[in-house]
Amino acid sequence: MPTIKHTLIGPIRQALTMSNLPLKGALHDGQLEIIQEAGILIKNDKIHQIGSYWDLYPEAQSIGAEMVTLKGDFVALPGLIDCHTHICFGGSRAQDYAMRNAGKSYLEIAKAGGGIWDTVTQTRKANLEKLAQLTLQRANRHLKDGITTIEVKSGYGLSLEEELKMLRAIKMANENTNADLIPTCLAAHIKPRDFEGTHRDYLKVIAEEVFPILKEEGLANRIDAFIEETAFTLEDIQSYFQKAKEMGFDITVHADQFHAGGSQVAIDFGAISADHLEASTEKEIKLLAASGTIAVALPGASMGLGVAYTPARKLLDAGASLAIASDWNPGSAPMGDLLMQASVLGTFEKLSNAEVLAGITYRAGAALGLDDRGQLAPGLLADIILFPTDDYREITYQQGRLKPLKVYKKGVEV
Repeated sequence: MPTIKHTLIGPIRQALTMSNLPLKGALHDGQLEIIQEAGILIKNDKIHQIGSYWDLYPEAQSIGAEMVTLKGDFVALPGLIDCHTHICFGGSRAQDYAMRNAGKSYLEIAKAGGGIWDTVTQTRKANLEKLAQLTLQRANRHLKDGITTIEVKSGYGLSLEEELKMLRAIKMANENTNADLIPTCLAAHIKPRDFEGTHRDYLKVIAEEVFPILKEEGLANRIDAFIEETAFTLEDIQSYFQKAKEMGFDITVHADQFHAGGSQVAIDFGAISADHLEASTEKEIKLLAASGTIAVALPGASMGLGVAYTPARKLLDAGASLAIASDWNPGSAPMGDLLMQASVLGTFEKLSNAEVLAGITYRAGAALGLDDRGQLAPGLLADIILFPTDDYREITYQQGRLKPLKVYKKGVEV
C-alpha cells in the first residue's frame, strides 16, 4: 500500500480559492471566494479539504497530519500558470532591444544580424544538455516567483533535428524541476532561411516527419503556428493544422499580433487558445467571445515592443475568456515577470483583481487544457503560493514587487 501523507497549512489570513467563477466573461472582486483564517489540508499531492483552520485542526491532529503552522500574515493563491513562454533558447537579443529603442526598424535590425534568426543561430549552437540547463534555470526562476506550471515552446530550431533537440531539452528540464513544463511544438514560427522551398513545402516536411516523432517520444501534444504576413499566411497553414487535428494534437495560434486574421484561423480549427491579439478589431473580439477559444494577452510583448496592449477589457466585456501570459522570450519579451506584467495590464485595461488573478490561474490552466489546477479546491493539485500580506489586493497594487514567500508544488514546499 502506498504511504498516505497529510499536511495542514495555516492559519492563513486570506485564502483566495478562485473557485466557483465562470470561465468566460467579466468578473468583479465581489465574486471572489475568500476564506478568512483558512487552513488547507493536503493529502499526498492534492488538496483534501480547505476551510476554517480551527475547524480542520482537530481532524488533522486525529489523522497524524504534519502541521505547518504559519507565523505572521499570509494570503494564499493557487500556483500561478504561465500559458505562453519561449524559455528554451540560446543567446541574447540585447542588441535588438537597444536598436529598437533607438528607432531602428525590424528590417534594419534583421540586416544588422538581429531578429528571430539570430536566436535560431544561437539556439542551434547550444547542445542538448546546454539548452536543457538554460531552460531549467529559467523555469526555476519562474517557480520561485510562484509559477508552478509553465508552457514552453520550441520554434528557434526550425529544422527537423533542431526542433526535436529543443523539445527533448524541454523534456529533460521538466524531469529536473519541481515545476510542470508543458511543451508546445512551434516549428511553424517562421520559414527558416536555409530551407530551400516554399513556406508550404517547409510545413509539409514538419508535419510528415516531426509530428509522428512527437507522438512516439511524447515530446508534445500541442502544435502552434505564427499567423502573420512575415511568417505564415492563413492559406499556408490550412493543411498543416488539418494534419495536426487528424493526429490528435491540440492547436494554439500566435494570432492578430500585427495584423488581424489569425484569430479566425484559431476559431475555424477549434484552437484551445489564440495568443497575442494586439491587432484584434471589434470583429475578432466578437468572434472570440462567441467561440470556445481562449484569448491570451501577452503584455510583456507590448512592453518589449512599445505597442498597444491586447484589448483585454473589450474581450471580457464581450464575453470572451481571457488568460494572461508572460511570452518570456529573448526578442520581444525578455523580462519574464508574469505577475508584474499582469498587474500593469490590469492598470492599462482597467481589469479587476478577479480578472487579473483568474487570467494567471484557472483561465490560464484552461488555455492549456488543464482542469486539475488553478483553484484551491478538494481533489485538485496542491499547488499553493503564500504571499506575506494580510490583504490580497496588495498583490496587484504592488505591481509584481510583492512575491510569494512560500511555494508548494503538489503538496511539497519548493
